[in-house]
Amino acid sequence: MRELTEFPIIETERLILSQLEEKDIPFVIEYLQDKVFSDLTSNIPHPYTIEHAEFWLKISKESFENNTGYTFAVRNKEKQIIGAIGLHDRGDDKAELGYWLGKPFWNNGYITEASAALVAFGFKELQLNKIYATYFLHNPASGRIMEKIGMEKEALLKQHLKKDNEYFDVLMYSVLKNK
Repeated sequence: MRELTEFPIIETERLILSQLEEKDIPFVIEYLQDKVFSDLTSNIPHPYTIEHAEFWLKISKESFENNTGYTFAVRNKEKQIIGAIGLHDRGDDKAELGYWLGKPFWNNGYITEASAALVAFGFKELQLNKIYATYFLHNPASGRIMEKIGMEKEALLKQHLKKDNEYFDVLMYSVLKNK
């Protein structure tokens, strides 16, 4: 992953993707109280506390400083956080895409728009060769987002993630720089 010295700001038609800030914490906590986020993701706990949000902010800053990942706040044009999206280095010029969006903002195409911008950023600015993402089978909406941004189904990973002492199959999608 190519190293950037300043955290980038990416603007799309309706969104601004920028670094997470302390002022985002109360909104993050509010959005992630809904158990659906814990049910649909591998790493969002329930209930979601201020300690979780502060830790997430800390590791997001550290991953940028260590050149291992970029976690962006997804903001509307008024600069209000509505979700988050990230690319995290997995070695060999590949990175994993992950995202969540506050429930009031679902079904507006925001994560599709943010994901497409982040994939372009990953290939152009970070010089990645491959970007991939996974999702729980009980969250097909996430798979539709992946398809809309040009990802193709690559594999069914059996019992790949463990959450709450249960193993889950996940589907992996990917896109290559030169496909």
